[in-house]
Amino acid sequence: MWELYDALIEEIPDEIIVDDVVVGGEMTYVEANGCIGLTAYRDYVQRAPMMTGNRIGRPLKEVAGYVKSWNFREASIGQSAINAWYNHPDTARRAGIEIAEKKRVEERLKDPFIKSQNLVKGKKVCVVGHFPFLEKLIAPVCDLSIVEWDPEEGDYPYSACEYLLPECDYAFLTCAAIGDKSMPRLLELSENAKGVTIVGPGTPLSSVFFEYGVSDLSGFVVTDVRLAKRILAGAESQRIFGAGMKVEYLRGGV
Repeated sequence: MWELYDALIEEIPDEIIVDDVVVGGEMTYVEANGCIGLTAYRDYVQRAPMMTGNRIGRPLKEVAGYVKSWNFREASIGQSAINAWYNHPDTARRAGIEIAEKKRVEERLKDPFIKSQNLVKGKKVCVVGHFPFLEKLIAPVCDLSIVEWDPEEGDYPYSACEYLLPECDYAFLTCAAIGDKSMPRLLELSENAKGVTIVGPGTPLSSVFFEYGVSDLSGFVVTDVRLAKRILAGAESQRIFGAGMKVEYLRGGV
Protein backbone atom coordinates (compact mmCIF):
# COMPACT_ATOMS: atom_id res chain seq x y z
CA MET A 1 0.00 0.00 0.00
CA TRP A 2 2.98 2.33 0.41
CA GLU A 3 4.22 2.00 -3.17
CA LEU A 4 2.53 5.24 -4.31
CA TYR A 5 4.00 7.20 -1.40
CA ASP A 6 7.47 5.71 -1.84
CA ALA A 7 7.43 6.59 -5.54
CA LEU A 8 6.48 10.22 -4.79
CA ILE A 9 9.25 10.55 -2.20
CA GLU A 10 11.92 8.79 -4.26
CA GLU A 11 12.02 11.44 -7.01
CA ILE A 12 12.76 14.31 -4.58
CA PRO A 13 16.46 15.29 -4.79
CA ASP A 14 18.57 14.45 -1.73
CA GLU A 15 20.31 17.83 -1.48
CA ILE A 16 17.30 20.14 -0.96
CA ILE A 17 16.92 21.39 2.62
CA VAL A 18 13.77 22.50 4.48
CA ASP A 19 13.88 26.22 5.31
CA ASP A 20 10.61 26.58 7.22
CA VAL A 21 7.56 24.63 8.38
CA VAL A 22 4.24 26.11 9.52
CA VAL A 23 1.10 24.23 10.53
CA GLY A 24 -1.66 26.84 10.28
CA GLY A 25 -5.28 26.76 11.30
CA GLU A 26 -6.39 24.88 8.19
CA MET A 27 -3.35 24.34 6.02
CA THR A 28 0.33 23.50 6.35
CA TYR A 29 3.26 24.76 4.34
CA VAL A 30 6.87 23.68 3.92
CA GLU A 31 9.36 26.13 2.44
CA ALA A 32 12.35 24.90 0.45
CA ASN A 33 14.35 25.93 -2.61
CA GLY A 34 12.78 29.41 -2.73
CA CYS A 35 9.15 28.34 -2.79
CA ILE A 36 6.54 26.59 -0.65
CA GLY A 37 4.39 23.51 -0.92
CA LEU A 38 1.09 23.44 0.93
CA THR A 39 -1.84 21.23 1.79
CA ALA A 40 -4.88 21.07 4.05
CA TYR A 41 -5.08 18.41 6.74
CA ARG A 42 -7.53 16.21 8.60
CA ASP A 43 -7.44 17.36 12.21
CA TYR A 44 -6.54 13.97 13.65
CA VAL A 45 -3.59 14.12 16.05
CA GLN A 46 -4.18 11.29 18.52
CA ARG A 47 -1.24 9.29 17.20
CA ALA A 48 2.14 10.51 18.42
CA PRO A 49 4.26 12.22 15.75
CA MET A 50 6.98 10.21 14.06
CA MET A 51 9.49 12.87 15.08
CA THR A 52 9.43 15.51 17.82
CA GLY A 53 12.68 17.34 16.94
CA ASN A 54 13.28 20.33 14.69
CA ARG A 55 12.35 19.63 11.07
CA ILE A 56 13.88 22.86 9.76
CA GLY A 57 17.28 22.22 8.24
CA ARG A 58 16.54 18.58 7.47
CA PRO A 59 16.51 17.17 3.95
CA LEU A 60 13.24 17.80 2.13
CA LYS A 61 13.17 14.15 1.08
CA GLU A 62 13.32 13.03 4.73
CA VAL A 63 10.53 15.40 5.79
CA ALA A 64 8.44 14.24 2.82
CA GLY A 65 8.48 10.81 4.43
CA TYR A 66 6.22 12.12 7.20
CA VAL A 67 3.34 11.79 4.74
CA LYS A 68 3.19 8.20 6.03
CA SER A 69 2.45 9.38 9.59
CA TRP A 70 -0.85 8.39 11.22
CA ASN A 71 -0.79 11.74 12.99
CA PHE A 72 -2.55 13.60 10.20
CA ARG A 73 -1.14 17.03 11.03
CA GLU A 74 2.33 15.58 10.72
CA ALA A 75 1.28 13.81 7.52
CA SER A 76 0.33 17.23 6.13
CA ILE A 77 3.91 18.36 6.71
CA GLY A 78 5.07 15.40 4.63
CA GLN A 79 2.58 16.11 1.87
CA SER A 80 3.55 19.80 1.85
CA ALA A 81 7.20 18.78 1.56
CA ILE A 82 6.30 16.62 -1.44
CA ASN A 83 4.52 19.61 -2.96
CA ALA A 84 7.47 21.89 -2.24
CA TRP A 85 9.27 19.86 -4.90
CA TYR A 86 6.64 18.87 -7.46
CA ASN A 87 4.59 22.10 -7.25
CA HIS A 88 7.62 24.39 -7.38
CA PRO A 89 7.15 26.57 -10.50
CA ASP A 90 10.45 25.40 -11.99
CA THR A 91 9.65 21.69 -11.48
CA ALA A 92 6.13 22.13 -12.83
CA ARG A 93 7.32 23.92 -15.96
CA ARG A 94 9.90 21.19 -16.63
CA ALA A 95 7.01 18.71 -16.54
CA GLY A 96 5.26 20.74 -19.25
CA ILE A 97 2.65 22.30 -16.96
CA GLU A 98 1.44 25.69 -18.13
CA ILE A 99 1.61 28.41 -15.46
CA ALA A 100 0.09 31.72 -16.48
CA GLU A 101 2.16 34.83 -15.75
CA LYS A 102 -0.89 36.82 -14.67
CA LYS A 103 -4.36 35.92 -13.47
CA ARG A 104 -6.91 36.05 -16.23
CA VAL A 105 -10.36 34.80 -17.09
CA GLU A 106 -8.91 31.69 -18.74
CA GLU A 107 -7.70 30.45 -15.35
CA ARG A 108 -11.31 29.52 -14.57
CA LEU A 109 -11.00 26.90 -17.29
CA LYS A 110 -8.39 25.11 -15.15
CA ASP A 111 -11.08 24.48 -12.53
CA PRO A 112 -11.82 20.75 -12.86
CA PHE A 113 -15.57 21.11 -12.44
CA ILE A 114 -15.98 24.02 -14.83
CA LYS A 115 -13.97 22.40 -17.60
CA SER A 116 -15.74 19.03 -17.12
CA GLN A 117 -19.32 20.27 -17.44
CA ASN A 118 -19.74 18.99 -20.99
CA LEU A 119 -17.70 15.84 -20.40
CA VAL A 120 -19.88 14.57 -17.53
CA LYS A 121 -23.27 15.33 -19.09
CA GLY A 122 -25.62 12.43 -18.49
CA LYS A 123 -22.87 10.43 -16.74
CA LYS A 124 -22.59 8.92 -13.29
CA VAL A 125 -20.15 11.04 -11.29
CA CYS A 126 -18.71 10.53 -7.80
CA VAL A 127 -16.91 13.38 -6.07
CA VAL A 128 -14.99 12.54 -2.91
CA GLY A 129 -14.92 15.83 -1.04
CA HIS A 130 -17.65 18.45 -0.92
CA PHE A 131 -16.03 21.12 -3.07
CA PRO A 132 -17.66 24.58 -3.43
CA PHE A 133 -20.33 25.14 -6.05
CA LEU A 134 -20.75 21.49 -7.07
CA GLU A 135 -24.51 21.89 -6.90
CA LYS A 136 -24.35 24.68 -9.51
CA LEU A 137 -21.49 23.51 -11.70
CA ILE A 138 -22.11 19.83 -12.41
CA ALA A 139 -25.11 18.58 -10.41
CA PRO A 140 -27.63 19.88 -12.99
CA VAL A 141 -26.02 17.94 -15.85
CA CYS A 142 -25.04 14.57 -14.34
CA ASP A 143 -25.99 11.87 -11.85
CA LEU A 144 -23.89 13.24 -9.00
CA SER A 145 -22.92 11.59 -5.70
CA ILE A 146 -20.88 13.55 -3.16
CA VAL A 147 -18.90 11.69 -0.49
CA GLU A 148 -17.57 13.61 2.50
CA TRP A 149 -15.48 12.82 5.57
CA ASP A 150 -17.90 15.00 7.58
CA PRO A 151 -21.08 14.67 5.50
CA GLU A 152 -23.38 17.61 4.93
CA GLU A 153 -27.08 17.10 4.25
CA GLY A 154 -27.40 15.07 1.07
CA ASP A 155 -23.80 13.80 1.15
CA TYR A 156 -22.74 10.20 1.51
CA PRO A 157 -20.43 9.07 4.32
CA TYR A 158 -16.87 8.10 3.45
CA SER A 159 -17.59 4.37 3.59
CA ALA A 160 -19.92 4.81 0.60
CA CYS A 161 -16.82 5.05 -1.62
CA GLU A 162 -16.72 1.26 -1.63
CA TYR A 163 -20.11 1.19 -3.37
CA LEU A 164 -20.21 4.39 -5.44
CA LEU A 165 -16.77 4.62 -7.05
CA PRO A 166 -16.83 1.24 -8.84
CA GLU A 167 -20.08 2.28 -10.55
CA CYS A 168 -19.10 5.79 -11.62
CA ASP A 169 -18.10 7.03 -15.07
CA TYR A 170 -15.99 9.87 -13.69
CA ALA A 171 -14.34 10.22 -10.29
CA PHE A 172 -13.02 13.38 -8.65
CA LEU A 173 -10.92 12.64 -5.57
CA THR A 174 -9.85 15.10 -2.89
CA CYS A 175 -6.11 15.45 -2.42
CA ALA A 176 -6.75 15.16 1.33
CA ALA A 177 -6.99 11.42 0.73
CA ILE A 178 -3.21 11.38 0.33
CA GLY A 179 -2.63 12.48 3.91
CA ASP A 180 -5.35 10.30 5.43
CA LYS A 181 -3.96 7.28 3.49
CA SER A 182 -7.20 6.44 1.68
CA MET A 183 -5.90 7.48 -1.76
CA PRO A 184 -4.54 4.05 -2.81
CA ARG A 185 -7.92 2.46 -2.08
CA LEU A 186 -9.86 5.24 -3.82
CA LEU A 187 -7.74 4.78 -6.94
CA GLU A 188 -8.32 1.04 -6.83
CA LEU A 189 -12.07 1.54 -6.52
CA SER A 190 -12.04 3.99 -9.44
CA GLU A 191 -10.18 1.75 -11.88
CA ASN A 192 -13.25 1.30 -14.12
CA ALA A 193 -13.93 5.05 -14.46
CA LYS A 194 -13.37 6.77 -17.80
CA GLY A 195 -11.62 9.61 -16.03
CA VAL A 196 -10.07 10.09 -12.58
CA THR A 197 -9.08 13.55 -11.36
CA ILE A 198 -7.30 14.43 -8.12
CA VAL A 199 -8.47 17.84 -6.95
CA GLY A 200 -7.23 20.53 -4.58
CA PRO A 201 -4.33 22.90 -3.95
CA GLY A 202 -2.47 20.14 -2.09
CA THR A 203 -2.40 17.86 -5.15
CA PRO A 204 1.20 16.85 -5.95
CA LEU A 205 1.88 17.55 -9.63
CA SER A 206 3.65 14.26 -10.19
CA SER A 207 3.37 11.89 -13.14
CA VAL A 208 3.61 9.05 -10.61
CA PHE A 209 -0.18 9.23 -10.29
CA PHE A 210 -0.65 8.47 -13.97
CA GLU A 211 0.74 5.00 -13.32
CA TYR A 212 -2.18 4.45 -10.91
CA GLY A 213 -4.96 5.31 -13.36
CA VAL A 214 -5.23 9.06 -12.77
CA SER A 215 -5.99 11.06 -15.91
CA ASP A 216 -5.88 14.62 -14.55
CA LEU A 217 -4.15 16.37 -11.67
CA SER A 218 -5.94 19.60 -10.77
CA GLY A 219 -3.52 21.43 -8.49
CA PHE A 220 -2.00 24.73 -7.50
CA VAL A 221 1.36 26.47 -7.86
CA VAL A 222 2.34 29.27 -5.48
CA THR A 223 3.71 32.28 -7.36
CA ASP A 224 3.61 34.86 -4.54
CA VAL A 225 5.38 33.22 -1.61
CA ARG A 226 5.07 36.14 0.80
CA LEU A 227 1.33 36.48 0.28
CA ALA A 228 0.80 32.72 0.55
CA LYS A 229 2.66 32.57 3.85
CA ARG A 230 0.60 35.45 5.27
CA ILE A 231 -2.65 33.77 4.25
CA LEU A 232 -1.68 30.38 5.67
CA ALA A 233 -0.44 31.89 8.93
CA GLY A 234 -3.71 33.79 9.38
CA ALA A 235 -2.18 37.24 8.96
CA GLU A 236 -4.28 37.95 5.87
CA SER A 237 -7.85 36.80 5.27
CA GLN A 238 -8.39 35.59 1.74
CA ARG A 239 -8.44 32.31 -0.14
CA ILE A 240 -5.05 30.83 -0.91
CA PHE A 241 -5.77 30.91 -4.65
CA GLY A 242 -4.93 34.62 -4.67
CA ALA A 243 -1.27 33.72 -4.11
CA GLY A 244 -0.80 31.52 -7.15
CA MET A 245 -2.30 29.78 -10.13
CA LYS A 246 -4.62 26.83 -10.57
CA VAL A 247 -3.01 24.41 -12.99
CA GLU A 248 -3.78 21.13 -14.71
CA TYR A 249 -1.46 18.24 -15.45
CA LEU A 250 -2.94 15.78 -17.93
CA ARG A 251 -1.83 12.25 -18.60
CA GLY A 252 -0.54 11.86 -22.12
CA GLY A 253 -3.27 10.95 -24.56
CA VAL A 254 -6.09 12.34 -22.41
